Amino acid sequence: MTTSATIKRDLRTGRSLWADSAGLGVPIKPLTQALSVDVAVVGAGISGAFMAHELSRDHSVAVLDRRRPLMGSTLASTAMLQWEIDLPLTELAERIGTAKARRAWLRSFDAVQALEKIVTDEGIRCGLARKRSLYLAGDAYGRRALEAETVARAAIGLDSRWLKAADLRDQFGVDRTGAILSTGSLSGDPAQMAAGLLRRAEKNGAKIWSPVEVEEALVDPDGVTLVTDAGVPVRAERVVFCCGYEFPKGVPTPGASVASSWAVASKSRTPCPSWLKDMLVWEASDPYLYMRMGRDGRLIVGGEDEASATAHEDPDKLKRKCRALVEKLETLLPGVEFEADYAWAAAFGESVTGLPQIGPVDPDGRIHAVMGVGGNGITYSVIASQIVAGALRGRPDPDADLYRV
Repeated sequence: MTTSATIKRDLRTGRSLWADSAGLGVPIKPLTQALSVDVAVVGAGISGAFMAHELSRDHSVAVLDRRRPLMGSTLASTAMLQWEIDLPLTELAERIGTAKARRAWLRSFDAVQALEKIVTDEGIRCGLARKRSLYLAGDAYGRRALEAETVARAAIGLDSRWLKAADLRDQFGVDRTGAILSTGSLSGDPAQMAAGLLRRAEKNGAKIWSPVEVEEALVDPDGVTLVTDAGVPVRAERVVFCCGYEFPKGVPTPGASVASSWAVASKSRTPCPSWLKDMLVWEASDPYLYMRMGRDGRLIVGGEDEASATAHEDPDKLKRKCRALVEKLETLLPGVEFEADYAWAAAFGESVTGLPQIGPVDPDGRIHAVMGVGGNGITYSVIASQIVAGALRGRPDPDADLYRV
């Protein structure tokens, strides 16, 4: 057994659990000659995959990435596919107004349901599973705040139920002052999902070019020329940067910042309370702890966030954070025996509203940027593909203003 004081030497530190998933093959080509397409998507992670999948239905698409596909922030995700935004509905209403906050939360819910439909319709094997969500009172938002949050969600039809401390202990064995129990979320393997989407886009005619570094984007009245390190240009009517938390040079990112986060996964078939199998657990604390079970019985635990864009690069800190996560888990669920198998760290983007930044970044709308700030990167990737596709098809999305860059 691995305890909070001991981490085994054979722990796969610095390696994401998803890097060892099966079925990650994506057809790629080296860029050796000039291209001309309707849309160039820069980034072959989960955001670029949803974008390419959607746009390839009615556009010629080239996907470019300086790495091999999936090798960016997608592998770092813990794939808790929630509609619940990091910033509570009540708090978001104070920052952007009640009407906009309600639209943002409802749009997030709709995006999770759209994600499930896409994956199901396309037959993508990524272990997608429906989950409930247990949001525990903590030091950032306590009992009274979460009770008010439950009422605010119910007022717009979001399925959330308040659990008193006694109910929480009786049903889940968790000792907190209360929690919100919700339905309608998902979990899955983010790398398999992205790979499946890129393969479907390729069947629709999209081409994935890798490795290709985009060095500059030159806009003119008729389109955009991408200058690449391959020495050949890519010409497109529209360009969409889907670079996750690597903000494109020259793109404004008001209120956005980059932080570091850590995650650890147990050995497979870890004995856990039965209710954990269909539950996403997170807490209203700063930094917060979150966890879920994988389809192979692994317990995936994350958190310990720091406001640093580089802290995740420290291998010694990775070990310390791994121990801290296990300690917090043992405190919350003292009966769980956690033997760590994988531990990894990554940068992620934050915003003052918990919402992403999606939209055109030049006066003519030739270049769009999708910046995965906020805590729901995969959910927001779905929204981004819907908003950008609507703009390119001449049918502006009614919620585009919520995510304006």
